Amino acid sequence: MLAREGVESNGAALEKTDKGKAQTASTRWRSRRHRRSGRLKRWQNLCIAICLGLAWLSLGQASQAADDTKAKETVDHVAALFSSKATTATVDMQITKQEGKRTIPMQFWSLGQWDILVRVLIPSEDAGSAILKVGYKTWYYLPKAKRTVEMPISMMMTSWMGGHFTLDDLVDQGNLTKNYDVTTSFTGDRDGAAVSEYTLTPKPNAPVVWGKILLEVRQSDQMPIWQHYYDENGKLVRELTFSDYKTVGGRLIPTQLVMRPLDQPGEQTMITYKDVVFDAALDENMFAMGKLKQ
Repeated sequence: MLAREGVESNGAALEKTDKGKAQTASTRWRSRRHRRSGRLKRWQNLCIAICLGLAWLSLGQASQAADDTKAKETVDHVAALFSSKATTATVDMQITKQEGKRTIPMQFWSLGQWDILVRVLIPSEDAGSAILKVGYKTWYYLPKAKRTVEMPISMMMTSWMGGHFTLDDLVDQGNLTKNYDVTTSFTGDRDGAAVSEYTLTPKPNAPVVWGKILLEVRQSDQMPIWQHYYDENGKLVRELTFSDYKTVGGRLIPTQLVMRPLDQPGEQTMITYKDVVFDAALDENMFAMGKLKQ
C-alpha cells in the first residue's frame, strides 16, 4: 500500500514537472514571438522612416532643381532683353568723370546674342571705332591706326571708349549662364516692391574676373533693377542700375543703364537706348570683317 502511494505520489510529481516544463516552454515561445514581433515592428518603422526621409530628400532636391532652373531662365531672360532675331538700335553713351562729361552716340546691330556690331558715330576723333563679335570671337577696329585687333578673352574687360562699361558688358552678356551657376538668394519685398535676387558664382575654370554677381529683378515683369559686381575677395566693386522702362516693339525693356564704379565716387557711364527695332531686316554680311572699316 505504501509502495503504491509512493508510486502515485511520484507520478503526480512527474506530471506536475512535465506541466511546468510545458508551461515554461510555452512562455519562452511566446516571449520569443513577442520579441520577434517587436523587432519586426521596429524594422517596419525604420523602413517607413527611411522611405519618408528619402521622399522628403527627393522632394527637396526636385524643388531646388526647379528653383535653380527658374533662376537660370530669369538670368537668360535679362541677358536677352535687347536681343531678337535681328536688332538695331541707336544709343547715347554719356561718360561722367572728374574731368568732365562727354557723350558718344553709337549704332548697334545684332543677330541673336552671338553676332554683334557696335560702331561709334561721333565725335570725329572717335568716329568709326567699332567692335565686331561673331560667335566667340571679338575684333576691335581702330580707325586712326587703320588697324583691326582680335581681342583675347583676357582683354574683354578693357574699358570701352574710356567709360565704365567694358567690351564684355557690351557684347558678351549671352555667356552669363554659361560661365556662372545661378541660385536664388532672396525673394520678398524691398522698397515696396516684390523682387527676386539671384546670385551668380563662377563655374570652375570659367574665364571671368568677378567673384560673384548679384542680380535683382521685379517679380511682376522680370525687369532687372540692379546688378552688383564683386571681386574675388567678396568686395563690391561696381553697380549697374536699370531704369526708364518702356514698351518697344511689343516688349518691355529698360532704356537707361547706368554703371558706377564704387572706388570712384561721382563717376558713372550712362547708356540710353533710342530708336530700338526688334526683328529688323538685317543681312548676315553686316557682320563680315569688312564691315568693321566702313
